[in-house]
Amino acid sequence: MVYLWFGVLKFFPNTSPAEILAKDTIDFITMGLIPTQVGYMILAFWEVLIGVLFFRKKTSRAIICLALIHMICTFIPLFIFIGVCFHSAPFVFTIVGQYIIKNIIITAVLVMLLKHLKTRE
Repeated sequence: MVYLWFGVLKFFPNTSPAEILAKDTIDFITMGLIPTQVGYMILAFWEVLIGVLFFRKKTSRAIICLALIHMICTFIPLFIFIGVCFHSAPFVFTIVGQYIIKNIIITAVLVMLLKHLKTRE
């Protein structure tokens, strides 16, 4: 549900609290080779796709891997936008840093799901 909700918000300008951070991160990752708005729409589509696919009865390794790749990318700002993420690194987070760190929970669930799928195979 989180993926679907956060992804849909990105299709509407100025509704996602992570919009500026996401755009800045995409620009950094792509080195500006992809126009900012195009990259942001790709991210929105990717998040919605993951959210929709998780609502299916059968979760696959591919879906979990797509989500894990996304989660890994969400941690990039902690290393490149230190002033935005920390009041004083590495322990005093800003609200942006806290927003990113909460993804540890989602990442842990994804890893557990992946392990669960492996034991069923």
